[in-house]
Amino acid sequence: MPMATLYSTIHYWLVDHPTISQYEWKPNHTVGASKVFVTLTVSTYLSITLSLLHFPVLPTLSPALLRLITASHNFMLCFLSFLMAIGCTLSALHQSPPHNLSWPICFPLHHTPPRGPTFFWAHVFYFSKILEFIDTLLILLSGSRSRRLSFLHVYHHAVVVVMCYLWLSTSQSLFPVALVTNASVHVLMYGYYLLCAVGIRPSWKRLVTDCQIIQFVFSFLISGLMLYLHFSGSGCEGIRGWCFNAVFNASLLLLFLDFHLKNYAKKKKLSQS
Repeated sequence: MPMATLYSTIHYWLVDHPTISQYEWKPNHTVGASKVFVTLTVSTYLSITLSLLHFPVLPTLSPALLRLITASHNFMLCFLSFLMAIGCTLSALHQSPPHNLSWPICFPLHHTPPRGPTFFWAHVFYFSKILEFIDTLLILLSGSRSRRLSFLHVYHHAVVVVMCYLWLSTSQSLFPVALVTNASVHVLMYGYYLLCAVGIRPSWKRLVTDCQIIQFVFSFLISGLMLYLHFSGSGCEGIRGWCFNAVFNASLLLLFLDFHLKNYAKKKKLSQS
């Protein structure tokens, strides 16, 4: 298939398809577009997780069945993350006004309703974070919850859903960049977990954590550009949502740095002693 035809086909299914190109976020109408939905989703996740931690009533699965479920889950999220990264990239380029490459970084204030293909992929990303709740269930089913189910894991999975809701409800500037970088890192992360699930233990586990930390550092650097555009121009849409996002990312960066120190720096020190 010629490259031009391949690109046109990909662009149609990821950008131009009517379901995607005509997407619109309508508060209290679109699925998931309400504060009640977000509140119930996060509170249910936390309640079930804490209940299962204190009252482990889940059935015991055979190792082979658990590996199959885990591999399928990781493959699905790895592939979905890849689609989101490509789809949002193409959509943001398509939706950006001519000669305005800063559009994904700074949506024009009062002129960026949450509709179009870029926001469609934000909605897919939003629901993918709910799908990632299965990560927690798989940890609990593995019977190693005391070793792997950390505060960082539960905190991240719960609050990221709120962040994605704010992306859409506030038409938050900069989310296309955040979505593409996060989805790209998740391709690497879920690819690693997929290989582990099928019995292959890659040597680049640390790279996953390093990329996650780099992602947060990059988000602060690109946020500086967004703030410059906001204060030097007519303003960027969704600043209140960005403020929540910035605080959340700062907390995650601190937690990931602490995780990195405990899991890699101390191990390196022990190996050298």
